[in-house]
Amino acid sequence: MDESRPEVMLADVVEASRAVAATHSRTAKTQALADLLTRCTPEEVGTVVSHLSGVLPQRRLGVGFRSLRDLPEAAQTPTLTVLEVDAAFERLASAHGTGSTASRRSELRTLMSRATSAEQQFLRDLMTGNLRQGALDGVVLAAISTAYAIPAATVRRAAMLAGTAAEVATLAATGGHRALEEVALVVGRPVRPMLAASAKTTGEAAESMGGGGLIVDGKLDGIRVQVHRRGGEVSVYTRSLDEITDRVPEVVEAVAALPGGDLVVDGEAIVLRGDGRPEPFQVTGARTASSADLAGLQARMPLTTFLFDVLHVGGRDLLDESARVRHEVLLDLAPHLLVPRLLTDDRAAAEQFFADLVAAGHEGVVVKDADSPYAAGRRGSGWIKVKPVHTLDLVVLAVEWGSGRRVGSLSNIHLGARDPATGGFTMVGKTFKGMTDEVLAWQTKRFTELAVDGTDGWVVPVKPEQVVEIAIDGVQRSSRYPGGVALRFARVLRYRDDKTAADADTIDTVRGLL
Repeated sequence: MDESRPEVMLADVVEASRAVAATHSRTAKTQALADLLTRCTPEEVGTVVSHLSGVLPQRRLGVGFRSLRDLPEAAQTPTLTVLEVDAAFERLASAHGTGSTASRRSELRTLMSRATSAEQQFLRDLMTGNLRQGALDGVVLAAISTAYAIPAATVRRAAMLAGTAAEVATLAATGGHRALEEVALVVGRPVRPMLAASAKTTGEAAESMGGGGLIVDGKLDGIRVQVHRRGGEVSVYTRSLDEITDRVPEVVEAVAALPGGDLVVDGEAIVLRGDGRPEPFQVTGARTASSADLAGLQARMPLTTFLFDVLHVGGRDLLDESARVRHEVLLDLAPHLLVPRLLTDDRAAAEQFFADLVAAGHEGVVVKDADSPYAAGRRGSGWIKVKPVHTLDLVVLAVEWGSGRRVGSLSNIHLGARDPATGGFTMVGKTFKGMTDEVLAWQTKRFTELAVDGTDGWVVPVKPEQVVEIAIDGVQRSSRYPGGVALRFARVLRYRDDKTAADADTIDTVRGLL
């Protein structure tokens, strides 16, 4: 620890978070974070970056919403340092066995009793995954670039290969530009997966890529898996870089059987029905959520492995090779595991491929520029996903007060479908997505007027009168909601003042999308 610098306080992180939430300017967000990073020691900076990104370095603390309901009286002055908070989180995460519940409760109360009111709110949001102040990954990486005067492309590349922004910040603080340039792909260490932007049609996706060749992959509704084989030992990671090797033996077996030596491949694991159609996503999610009763799960819900990319084979890194070259390597390596794929420069053929896959029960397609490298962790123009969009007219049943930059606005809306059998409405989901500042201001006023019992509570019930048009990617079975279904990736398109609640879609219409 550099004793010549004052320790970074939790209050400093909270203030930076507040500054980020208070502005829409990406430049201002970046500068606010960079100013804080330059004050951090190498021991502090990784934790600061993680917390500002809404990420817990410990992953899980064993602390839920219930534990955070009744907090001790807040401190009047800030005394907590960033490293003290991290040490407390470590103790929470490591509490196991007999007496761990009491130990965790005592640790949590001690921590929160030293936090000011603003710090308590920040810690609560951080621990519950509800920190939404605008310090998104791209802004954090830009702040690292600014703070340490390192080219943005170098920072992004290092983040792709190191996996976390926190690791990149620590390397930048200790070794600067050269340390980040030396970051390389290591078989056995997960890299950030390449992400896809979105388009409404395959034609629109192809248009954005120019006139080159296309690779069109089926978009399967399973879980993303990145599989590493090092010295014959296979490790499997999720999109969020969590290791799930012990939960997916079918994936391990499939990749272990491939020829050659060390490997890194990118793909999807999915539960298929007997007729080859995909099971709903929650079936695959349940299958991969735990390793308990693994033999029974395998018998009832066997996983099928599909691969759509290869990043390393036999000592050769392929990240900078074109998608076309990586396709050829993958085709030679594992043709039996290849995702449904079409290589074409014919947009009509791409559109027909999309229609065929949707008819077969899949999500859609990912259109890929055949000349693009693997740009991990970025939503660029190299990959563009196309999915059919469903819209529903639903009724707002309640609304929640916002947090972060939405404090003071009624934000998350509870959505209901009309139930002709009861004459009422059945809740099918929530969303806070698709809302501009203007929409937030409008709905805060509107739902204050429709509030049934005032607006003092966190959740504000409202008269079921306002219709909203919602776009969704689909629905899934759910025991959480009384109608047995839940919306997937719901977002607001527009409020429908031209429709009454009697014009809303019915619960049967929603169920029909299963």
